Amino acid sequence: MDNPLFHDFVKLTIFTLMLGIGVNMSFRELIGLWRRPLDLVRSLLAVVVFVPLVVVLLLLVFDLPREVATGLAVLAAAPGAPLTSQRARMAAGSIPYTASLQLTLALLAVVIAPLTLGIFYALFDLATEAVHPLAVASQVARVQLLPVGIGLAIQHFVPGASKRLAKPLVVIGTVLFLVLVLTLVVPSVRIVSNIGILPIVAIVLMAAAALAIGHLLGGADLHERSAVAISSVARNVGLALFIATLSGAEKALAPTLVSYMALGSLVAIPYAIRAKRLIARGESETAD
Repeated sequence: MDNPLFHDFVKLTIFTLMLGIGVNMSFRELIGLWRRPLDLVRSLLAVVVFVPLVVVLLLLVFDLPREVATGLAVLAAAPGAPLTSQRARMAAGSIPYTASLQLTLALLAVVIAPLTLGIFYALFDLATEAVHPLAVASQVARVQLLPVGIGLAIQHFVPGASKRLAKPLVVIGTVLFLVLVLTLVVPSVRIVSNIGILPIVAIVLMAAAALAIGHLLGGADLHERSAVAISSVARNVGLALFIATLSGAEKALAPTLVSYMALGSLVAIPYAIRAKRLIARGESETAD
């Protein structure tokens, strides 16, 4: 995973997926959650308040290695993963809801990441230093806001090209995402097997709790409930690694971050399957 070509492939995958969101969704859809303050507050509570609280409890209960504890804390402070919409699609989650929440989290990350990490610094001995909001803003803008902005600009200035690109970008993004997942499987197995039993238990509990919290606070609509659950468990590993890099701790934290990415995805699979079945059953009953 230290291969520059792999890093370039990850960047290409994320850029394609975010560009696809910008091309396929209107600005009105992307800020749709802002017009629903109660749903917005409920979603933010799930993703940026209760998930970090779960991590605080895990760090208090488990005597985890310092680098593992730091990795979980940084993940708790890094919501809004660029691949969230693709993962939500696989769980029949509402894509407009997911994309709007993802954009909101990206904008709020400038405040959320430093503030959340500040709380963890006050409670625990972490292996990273405080992060400046401008550094977070720069990373999020490059990775998420820029490609979405380009997509929206294409929609506005070249609507014909936008229509032609819409479906192909979704297909290409999906293929790249699946290839990325498959590429990560083999090295992730080795990394997870070496991290230790207690860290694995803590990571699985964090992921399961995040899904449960998102599901419970996701509202009555099953598509939106699934979207919030996936948004809660899908932490921004790229931002977390960036924060670790600022302190020169990327090598120490990388095993924990990769392990969460792998185990979190595995924990989410049964939820995604069940969510899809429940949504399909509900739609079938409604049709009947």
